[in-house]
Amino acid sequence: MPIGFAYTLIVLLIITSGLLTLLVLLHRGKGGGLSSMFGGGVSSSLAGSSVAEKNLDRYTVLVGIVWFACIVGLGLWLKLEMAAGNVS
Repeated sequence: MPIGFAYTLIVLLIITSGLLTLLVLLHRGKGGGLSSMFGGGVSSSLAGSSVAEKNLDRYTVLVGIVWFACIVGLGLWLKLEMAAGNVS
């Protein structure tokens, strides 16, 4: 496989890693932990989920799936390149 494929996966992996970190940090705490220590526990007692939170969950799962696919793709690419003897 061409080396451009690996570079594309690496760039996509870096972008999705940053996005995944940002999306996880945007989630509201579910009680306990560090979020309640700094006053987040007061607002976490609200019942129900808003549409924005559901969409945030969906985006987080989608970006996580893309991130995971990049990891698996790079692993398979490296395995094929090692078997072909192209990587030293």
